[in-house]
This record gives sequence, C-alpha cells and structure tokens, in this order.
Amino acid sequence: MVQSTPTDEQFVAEAVKIVDGAKNANIPLRIMAGCGVRVHCPGHVELHQRKMQRNLRDIDFVTLHECRDPLRASLTQLGYSPDLVKFEMDRDIYDDKAKGIVIDIFYDRLNMCHSIDFVGRLENDFPTVTLADLVLQKLQIIEINERDAKDIIVLFLEHEVGDKDRETINGKYIANLLSNDWGFYYTVTENIKKCNNLALKYSMLSQEELQLFKARTQQLLSEIETAPKSFKWRMRQKVGKRAIWYNEVEEKERGALAEYLINKKKAKQIQ
Repeated sequence: MVQSTPTDEQFVAEAVKIVDGAKNANIPLRIMAGCGVRVHCPGHVELHQRKMQRNLRDIDFVTLHECRDPLRASLTQLGYSPDLVKFEMDRDIYDDKAKGIVIDIFYDRLNMCHSIDFVGRLENDFPTVTLADLVLQKLQIIEINERDAKDIIVLFLEHEVGDKDRETINGKYIANLLSNDWGFYYTVTENIKKCNNLALKYSMLSQEELQLFKARTQQLLSEIETAPKSFKWRMRQKVGKRAIWYNEVEEKERGALAEYLINKKKAKQIQ
C-alpha cells in the first residue's frame, strides 16, 4: 500500500512537535525552508497555501553538530529512521514511514549554492531560524524557482525590513554578510529582482501587496548596496561572472530531496 502524502497542516504540526521536544531536551533545533515560512507567516497562510498553491513536501531543520547524537536518539523515539542517502555536506535524512514524512537535518550551516552559517544565531528566534536566514536560504539558490519566489513574497508581505531579528527581516545583518562575499551578493540581488518580476505575474496578488513587496525588497536592496564592501568583495567584483561565483549543487541535494526519496519508496512498494 502506497503511503498518502501528509497535509500541510500535518507537516507544520509535526515540525513544531519535533522542535518542542528538542527544546525540552536542550537541543537548539530550528525549522527552515517552506515549512519555516509557513510557521513564521500565519497571517498569509491563505495566500501561501490556497491562492498560490505552495504545498509543503518535507520538513527541514538545522541544529548544532554537537547535538547530532542526542537528536538522533530523540528522533528514534518519535519513530523516525535514518535514510542511507549520503551527501558531501554535513546533513542527515530521516523518515517516518507510518506518517509518510521525510525530514532533513543540517548541522551548523547550510552548504548549498552559498554557505549560511547558523552557529551563534539559533537562539535568535524560535521555532524557526530567523527571518533573515529564511530569506537568505531562499535567495542563495542559483536556479530559483516559483516555490522559492512564493516563499520570498510571503516573507516580505508579512514582515518589515529592519535591523533586528525578532519578527523583522534583519536587513543590516544580510547587508553586512553580503558585503564580504561578492558571489553571494550577486546571487541574492539578482534573485530579488527575479522575484519582483515573478510577483507581477501572480494575479492573486493585489496592487497593494505588489507595491508593499516591491517597497520592502527595494529597501533591502538599498541597504545591501550602500553597506561598505570589504577588500575581498571588491577584488572579486572585478572578476565578476567570468569565474563561477557559486557552489554547483544537484537538484536532488538542494531542493527536491523529499520528492526524490518518497518516489523511490513508492517505486519499491509498487514492485
């Protein structure tokens, strides 16, 4: 029998339950990616889920490497088993066959098209990573797709850009981070422009929402552009796109993992 796909509500409830359990065990676990966006944007669930039809497919978490063993024990008690898929990055995959849920655990940092370091930042928000880190996780993707753009739109519609982390997209943090890495800067700024162009095609967005999204993303772009750039940034800018400015990551590794694993399991069950 093929396991049915969980609902978005089941994904969110499971993610929050796992994080709450980790908190009780003193494990700093935080939700990332699409599920993190859904949790952090309760005022735009209708837009995100129904109007945009942005459905959740798995749950992504990040914690510290030192918590790997206690987290494994906690997840095992909840019914999750490790998957044997191996990656070059510091990452574990678990699944619960009874629930049909795959979870993706990253340790210390996200090493995808660009690297995002979470060490020292996990305590800045709960139960998700900070809004700035949710934004960066989406905007670091070279081949950004509509799922990612929809997440970005909802994040900016629900939250202002400011200089702190709680309930605010910390533009100061993002600008300072990108001022030392031209490649990351280029990917993020180009993706903000792409998301604005995609937003114009979404008929479910009102003119007020489009204007708000543009205003807030332009505010972030302005902060990024005006932030003082490091010597390393300026030297790399001179090379520009003549050299690859990002890490090449397979689609299976960067964003379609849950679908890949679930389809693999379904194929085995059908045989």
